[in-house]
Amino acid sequence: MAKESMKAREVKRAETVAKFAKKRKALKEAGDYEALQKLPKNASPIRMHNRCKLTGRPKGYMRQFGLSRVTFREMANKGLIPGVTKASW
Repeated sequence: MAKESMKAREVKRAETVAKFAKKRKALKEAGDYEALQKLPKNASPIRMHNRCKLTGRPKGYMRQFGLSRVTFREMANKGLIPGVTKASW
């Protein structure tokens, strides 16, 4: 389980990216890289990291479900994810 501060930091980054998205796009189109450098570091979408919605785990993230592989497996085995069944052949 990730620390609450790490989860909060990611949420704050997402808000900053959304806040500066239009400004970044306009500056990039204009080619004004000096002004881009003056924006906050966390305004860049590259600095965002996908995390599990339940545990906050940063590794083994499955985009389609928004969960880490560990959480996904637990929930799939319990039948909590619709349309997902264990493979058997």
